[in-house]
Amino acid sequence: MTIFSTVGLFIALSLLTALILAVITIIPWLRSPRSQEKQVDNQLLDINVAVFRERLAELKTDKDSGTIDDSHYENQKLELERQLLDAQREVTPMVTPGVKSRLIIIVWVPVLSALAYVMVGDRTPVFELWAAEDKVSQVADDLLTGKIDQPPAWAIEDGQQLISAMQTNVYRHADDPNRWMRLSELFLSLEATDSALEALSRAYRLTPDNEEIATTYAQISFFANKGQLDANTRRVLEGVLIKNPAHEGAQMLMAMGEARSSNFDQAQGWIRRLRESISAKPGDHTQALSSLDELSASVSAQKQQASEGVEVTVKVNTSLLPLVKADDVLFVAIRDVNGGPPFAAKRLPISVIKQGEANISLSDLDAMMPERTLKSARDEKVQLAVIARISHSGTASAESGDLSGNPVVIGPEQTEVNVDINQQIP
Repeated sequence: MTIFSTVGLFIALSLLTALILAVITIIPWLRSPRSQEKQVDNQLLDINVAVFRERLAELKTDKDSGTIDDSHYENQKLELERQLLDAQREVTPMVTPGVKSRLIIIVWVPVLSALAYVMVGDRTPVFELWAAEDKVSQVADDLLTGKIDQPPAWAIEDGQQLISAMQTNVYRHADDPNRWMRLSELFLSLEATDSALEALSRAYRLTPDNEEIATTYAQISFFANKGQLDANTRRVLEGVLIKNPAHEGAQMLMAMGEARSSNFDQAQGWIRRLRESISAKPGDHTQALSSLDELSASVSAQKQQASEGVEVTVKVNTSLLPLVKADDVLFVAIRDVNGGPPFAAKRLPISVIKQGEANISLSDLDAMMPERTLKSARDEKVQLAVIARISHSGTASAESGDLSGNPVVIGPEQTEVNVDINQQIP
């Protein structure tokens, strides 16, 4: 089927639909009168009769309650009957449209409908989608079902057509997790991480028991979140490990995530489990075990660096809690009291604050520049201050409306500090 046949079919169906609607609309006009030459519009008469009955009932009620006497009741009743007779004499004949009027309506309704469809908006994307469907729809289906691994050269002459056809195909088979999985691979090849994560999340929701899909979803989420284990990624990995405690990919992600979250003991525990699992398998795994030893040493070094840092307790004044929004960001940093780039800083989601309080660790692991570390500042006897700010925009620079606290100066050996967020930047 070519694009012209597709467009022609669409136009024909549109005109047929418009014609059917037009005929339904004017069907009363097509009925010829049988019982009388001139039809009469009795709607006004029916209304007058209804009003007469209601008024007569009111008069009867007034009479029975003694509000009016019999004489007044009879006079009012006669007046109502006279008005009703006058209204009955004044009837409005219906004007039956002629053949010419009917033909004008029948012709112009579909014409105007078609013109409105064409002129209201730009239909170029629709036509382009039809062209893509006609050209590469089968190739897209073969790629998404695993029948072929690479598209033919002619199918990727216009990459956008193939992408559109694949997306349309997936939405038509929205209950197929494998198609969503392969669509995510396409997005990853295009470095569209957010779209890939959305496709993976749909695949995971369709088959949460599929280890490959679950692990891939957790892995992409982990790296997209800059090595942080958020609640969703942790839940997915824990689900994989419940069904398969020896799953090496899930164990490695848990080890890396716990280390990134400064949970060093838990990270070492996952490394030990992974080492035992690999050692129990037949074959030479020297290289893999050596990599695990390096990771373990790195985690130990990170733990040592973290122990030399500062534990910051951030508290938000209760009067400011109603101003905190779900998409706000918490910035915590240690810097020179005289200003300049911070020696250690963290940008955290507002969810880390529980009941108005959050505990954050700042160390050389959070240095923004390798040469500008907390250790170097202390060695140079730099006077340091801890700052905390809740940003509504998520930018590092303070803006009007952000919530902040006064900088708290810390001593050279101080390892704990409390910062109160108690003011709003004007």
